[in-house]
Amino acid sequence: MRLLLVEDDAMIGEAVLQVLRAEHYAVDWVRDGVMADAALRSEQYDLVLLDLGLPQRDGLDVLRALRQRRATVPVLVATARDGVAERIAGLDAGADDYVLKPYDIDELLARIRALLRRSAGRGEPVFAHKGVSLNPATREATVHGLPILLSAREWAVLEALIARPGAVLSRAQLEEKLFSWKDDVSSNAVEVYVHGLRKKLGNDFIQNVRGLGYVVPRE
Repeated sequence: MRLLLVEDDAMIGEAVLQVLRAEHYAVDWVRDGVMADAALRSEQYDLVLLDLGLPQRDGLDVLRALRQRRATVPVLVATARDGVAERIAGLDAGADDYVLKPYDIDELLARIRALLRRSAGRGEPVFAHKGVSLNPATREATVHGLPILLSAREWAVLEALIARPGAVLSRAQLEEKLFSWKDDVSSNAVEVYVHGLRKKLGNDFIQNVRGLGYVVPRE
């Protein structure tokens, strides 16, 4: 999953960036409202972690502009503005959830997981399909109850596909979920990760749709 971190405080931003990457998220980090708006206009994200007190352009303005474009990406507002009026303003501007600084990292990660579940149209905390299960909270993967080891990017590919069985994702769409701006992307990276997954899950779990991409079939 690819996240946009919008945070102007260097110490907080660096700490959160490291935590999110340790959880195998691909993360882009911007430090002001103008850069945040530009990133949201040009890139596709699974979730935005948005500070409100930003240089150059306020976070609420960025959020309002995002929703005016009818973008549905989940937005988790993380800010030190702890007044009730400020929280209401953020939610009414289009935020999906709110966490106050200084925040507990475990709570932050749990809220991120919850928003990602909701955006995928799911309520259950574990992805399960045809004997394969992924638990984002514990990072445990099993096949018919037996644990398997997945690399961070194998996990990301499988999570994207198993979240919506029957939905075809192109190579470009999968690359968007795998890589941040600073990552080097080889031309066959997705194919390599899919090949690795097939060796662990079986050749038929992830299927090619000629000319379109990859899918985990519904049945």
